[in-house]
Amino acid sequence: MTTPSEQRRKFPDIPPPTKVHYDGARPQTIQVRVCRLVTHHNGVREEHPFDQSTIRIGAISDNDLVLHDETVSRAHCRIEQDELGYLIRDLGSTNGTYVNAVRIREAYLSPGCTISVGQTDMQFYTSQDRVEVVPSSKNRLGDIIGKNVKMRELYAVIEKIAPTGATVIIEGETGTGKEVVVQTIHKLSQRASQSMMVFDCGAVPKNLIESELFGHEKGSFTGAIMTRQGLFEMAHNSTLFIDELGELPMELQPKLLRALEQREIRRVGATRSLKIDVRIIAATNRQLEEEVRAGRFRQDLYYRLSVVRLVLPPLRERSDDIPLLIESFLSEHSYNRLPDGSRKCTSVSGDAMELLTKYRWPGNIRELVNAIERAVSFASDSQIRAEDLPDNVRIGDSHGFLPPVQPVIERQPSQDVPRPVVDTPSGGNSMSEPRLELPFKDAKDLWIAQFEQKYVASLLKKHKGNISHAARTADIDRKYFRKLMRKYDIDSGKDDPVDDED
Repeated sequence: MTTPSEQRRKFPDIPPPTKVHYDGARPQTIQVRVCRLVTHHNGVREEHPFDQSTIRIGAISDNDLVLHDETVSRAHCRIEQDELGYLIRDLGSTNGTYVNAVRIREAYLSPGCTISVGQTDMQFYTSQDRVEVVPSSKNRLGDIIGKNVKMRELYAVIEKIAPTGATVIIEGETGTGKEVVVQTIHKLSQRASQSMMVFDCGAVPKNLIESELFGHEKGSFTGAIMTRQGLFEMAHNSTLFIDELGELPMELQPKLLRALEQREIRRVGATRSLKIDVRIIAATNRQLEEEVRAGRFRQDLYYRLSVVRLVLPPLRERSDDIPLLIESFLSEHSYNRLPDGSRKCTSVSGDAMELLTKYRWPGNIRELVNAIERAVSFASDSQIRAEDLPDNVRIGDSHGFLPPVQPVIERQPSQDVPRPVVDTPSGGNSMSEPRLELPFKDAKDLWIAQFEQKYVASLLKKHKGNISHAARTADIDRKYFRKLMRKYDIDSGKDDPVDDED
């Protein structure tokens, strides 16, 4: 498969798309790919800068560039960013679209070329703007709450990219607030007046995903008793949020790619395509780079989606935000309201807050919300105390209040895969006893997180901190093994953990 870097050799003067990545180290700048169209009409020269991924050009007011030229069609042409550069498409105009005096249906633009539509000429230029990321002074942005520097830098980035219309992919552990970030981006965008559509790939049977996204015609399959719009159509001129993107089946990924690249979709059973104008924001708790390497996610789709990539920090990396989050929950959530509308609980005791800030929160903000709701229910007065908190928060251990890691993993002669030996703690929060107070998906994700932590730590114990040997036993890439160690703050126990070639 041809990579975007290889493809861009064809267009060396086109800067790469915007990339924003938070993963351990925080960027001090972001790079934003922008273009300029310099128009010439009736002796008047005007300059128009754009940083969005799609630029619509025509004579009516809903275009991004409105040309007051009677020879220009209402919707004349469109310029789209992709991994190769800027692609211009004629939209069936009456008088045609020309690039360097050659009539085109579609063509990639090179810097300095001349675009002619009607009696208007435009010069096309590109640049790569480096934008300094200055942490915001805000403690919240929309419904996103946090004063930690990672969050304040995130606010600054969101404020930069929200109005642009760029495709965004958001990665992060379950419960980190990805949907809240999506809603905030939408509210700050130029599409905020339209309702955002939401689709969860993990909540819909695989055989129905195509119909849900793209719609279907009457009679196209058993049970299709009427024509139905898909979410892409319903999100026209708005935002479509695709959650749990990593669950999208491989056979449907080319269709999503086509929708992104062509800005058109075809209903199941239909013979013609429909034009759409939709901003895509996707989210996943999987590491898509690993999924691409494993062959479970298309590389071209990943690159097309990650125009802007945001990685949300887990709650354990911003524990200083916990008091602020709790205050927000107590102020805004209905479970803390008495019949007269007043707040039931107004404060948290010092010992309870200490436990809450020390706990590792494998379920992140979603788990914190559940813990506070439970504490409010158990509280005897207006203050939440330590005894009101869930057992797993109160009991805790040295690994951040997750169940203790067992020192031994036994490989049974009849088994190919090592199984962890787990003792059930008195708190009941263990792999053998799922968290029944959580929804199924959250309980499953928490169980997996606990397994990963136990498995990695136990293998390191068995191999005396040798990361390479542990990764070989696990039959996974050493880099991925190290990533799991960082994810759960697991120390190899060696003074010099760099053992790449031992």
